[in-house]
Amino acid sequence: MTGPWAGGKHAYGFCDRCAFRYPLHELGYEIEDKRPNGLRVCPECFDKDHPQLQLGEFRVYDPEALKDPRPDTNPKESQGLFGWNPVGNPALDITTFVGRVNVTTS
Repeated sequence: MTGPWAGGKHAYGFCDRCAFRYPLHELGYEIEDKRPNGLRVCPECFDKDHPQLQLGEFRVYDPEALKDPRPDTNPKESQGLFGWNPVGNPALDITTFVGRVNVTTS
């Protein structure tokens, strides 16, 4: 005697997601956060355990603040584009001609 359950080599089961019938041995246990969540799913519906569900497992070093920052003391000068100002600069006014258009109204 190997265990309390029958072998079931000819048994069928239904996928918990798509509800299609499969041989019971083809249905796998779905794993979520490295633990089975109780669903038996077919190979088409089976999803790998996603790494984002395992938050906190690995230490993440992602600093956001700067050490000894130097604030901007002259914002007007630092926001300029080194003498190039495309908006309203008369040196950059360009006039072009493509052709003629005749409009008639009736």
